[in-house]
Amino acid sequence: MSERDNSGSLSRNEGKDAEHLSWPDYKGKATVDGKDYWVSGWVKKGKDGGAFLSLAFKPREAKQRDEAREQEPKLDGPLPF
Repeated sequence: MSERDNSGSLSRNEGKDAEHLSWPDYKGKATVDGKDYWVSGWVKKGKDGGAFLSLAFKPREAKQRDEAREQEPKLDGPLPF
């Protein structure tokens, strides 16, 4: 959890490269109303040509559930019972 509620931080995503253009430009963590979130940010251009930061928030426990699902064994073929 962040040190203070209703706060967070972003850092440049050093892993983004030409192969991963859809990855966020920035990523980080935030705490809102006592709940922890992953934060992703993309630098975009507005209609007036000015730059802005588009943000997405994902509950931190959701990522842990997604990672657990990826590690579950995959069953191929009929069930053994």
